Amino acid sequence: DPGVFTELIQTIGVKGAQVEELYALDYESLASLKPVFGLIFLFKWRAEKDERPVVENPPETLFFARQKINNACATQAILSILMNARDHIELGDELSQFYEFTKTFSADMRGDTIGNSEVMRTAHNSFARPDPFVMEEDKSRDDKDDEAFHFISYVPSKGTLYELDGLKKGPIIIGHYNENEDWLQKVVPIIQERVARYSQTEIKFNLLAVMGDQKIKYEKEIEELTKQDISDPTLIAQREDRLADLRECLNQQVELRAKWKEENIKRRHNYVPFLVNLIKVLAQKNELMPLIESAKNKL
Repeated sequence: DPGVFTELIQTIGVKGAQVEELYALDYESLASLKPVFGLIFLFKWRAEKDERPVVENPPETLFFARQKINNACATQAILSILMNARDHIELGDELSQFYEFTKTFSADMRGDTIGNSEVMRTAHNSFARPDPFVMEEDKSRDDKDDEAFHFISYVPSKGTLYELDGLKKGPIIIGHYNENEDWLQKVVPIIQERVARYSQTEIKFNLLAVMGDQKIKYEKEIEELTKQDISDPTLIAQREDRLADLRECLNQQVELRAKWKEENIKRRHNYVPFLVNLIKVLAQKNELMPLIESAKNKL
C-alpha cells in the first residue's frame, strides 16, 4: 500500500520522497512521476533457479544489504532505494547516521545492523495488524497453500542499473546508462519482460515507484511561478492556467495524504472488542441465530 510505505518513510525521518503504485508500465507514465529514485517489484515468491551472476564486491557508492529479518522484505526494499537516493533526498538523522556507520560494512553486517535499529524496527512493526488471538496452527492445511510474497528493488547508480534482492548474496547488474540517457527508459523493458514472465502463471504481483514528494514538487513550482515578473498578457494567461492546474494537483495530494492517514489509523485499530460486543448485543436481542441461519442459507 503506497500510503503505508509513504508514512513509513516519513516515520524514519526521510523528507522529499513518497511511494506511488503503478498501473501502467510504460516510459511515459513513469516519466510523468519524475524524479523517480527506484522501483519496487512485489511478487508471489516461488523457488526458481537464477543463474545470473551477483556482484560480490559492489562499489562503495552502492548500498546493498542482505535481508536478515523475516517478513521485512518490503521495508528493506524501500530502504535500499532511499539509501541509494541519498544525494536527492533528506535521509534524516537516523538514516544518515546509519549510512555513515555501515558504509564500510559487508552486506551481511548491514543486514544485521538494520535488524538492530530501534527506529526502523519500531516503524516497521507499527504497521502490523493487531492480532489479539493466538491461533493454533491448522495442521490440515497443506503447506503448498501458504503464500509468501517478496519485494525487490531496481535502482540506478553511477551509470549502472542494479536489481537489489536481499535474499541474494549481492546486487545483480541488469544494464547501463550514460549521462545523456534516462535510466527509466532502460529499466522499463527489463521489468516488462519480468512482468510478462510472471503473468503466464501468476497474477499476484505489483509495481511501486519511490519518487520525489509530489506535494513539495507542486508547492515549489507554484512558488516559482508566482514570483515571476511577467507583463505580457499572453504569458500571464498561460501562467494562470498553469497555476490553476498545479493548485488542483496540490489539492489532490492533500486529499490523498488525508485518505492515507485515515486508512493507516484504521489499519492499526483493533476491531475485535467492538465485534465481540456486537455479537453479544445481537445474542441478547435474539437476533444472532437468525442472522447465522440466514448466512448459512446463502452459502
